[in-house]
Amino acid sequence: MEMEINGKLNEVYPDMKRGVLGGTFDPIHNGHLKIAEEAVYSLDLDEVIFIPAAKPPLRPGGAVAEAVHRLRMVCLAIDSMPKYKISTVEMERGGPSYTVDTIEELRCRLGGAIYFILGWDSLDEIPKWHDPVRLVTMCHLVAVPRPDYPRPDLNRIETLVPGLKESIIMLEGPLVNISASDIRRRIAHGLSVSHLVPGAVANYIKERGLYYSSV
Repeated sequence: MEMEINGKLNEVYPDMKRGVLGGTFDPIHNGHLKIAEEAVYSLDLDEVIFIPAAKPPLRPGGAVAEAVHRLRMVCLAIDSMPKYKISTVEMERGGPSYTVDTIEELRCRLGGAIYFILGWDSLDEIPKWHDPVRLVTMCHLVAVPRPDYPRPDLNRIETLVPGLKESIIMLEGPLVNISASDIRRRIAHGLSVSHLVPGAVANYIKERGLYYSSV
């Protein structure tokens, strides 16, 4: 599967600043778009690349949308936003997918500076990731706050991942109180999610009958 960005990814531009926002996007929601918007504004990014994971974590008793649906919903969500792109790099790779490998592949394909966007909670877990020391040498980490989650202790993380403090950019917003799991529960209970996801995504979920049996 080739990389897709509203049709095609941009050509290699070594001077571009690219944000990278990965996730299961099950489904993509307005919070994801708000985070991307803030990163573009705060860091003067040329574009943000959305990277759907090949397989989301197992959820006992819950429906999981197939990769083709999650990819399609991302396409619909960003269709009218020229700075938002899509990469299928993790879906192409298949199997376990490590962030460090994804960033390395994007650097080889595209060049330029990479700004990997993650939540404060994920930043706290970075020491447990695969090869985090190499990861922080290849990109900037852009950490965004999570509701009710304390600001991570960068000094503590630095002792476990040397070089992280030179790579990290801490954003103070946006504070997004939207979760994909809550959206799935609302759909399963027959509640509207039109205020939580883009209209085209809400229509796609309804047309395909996604998440209606996720409880």
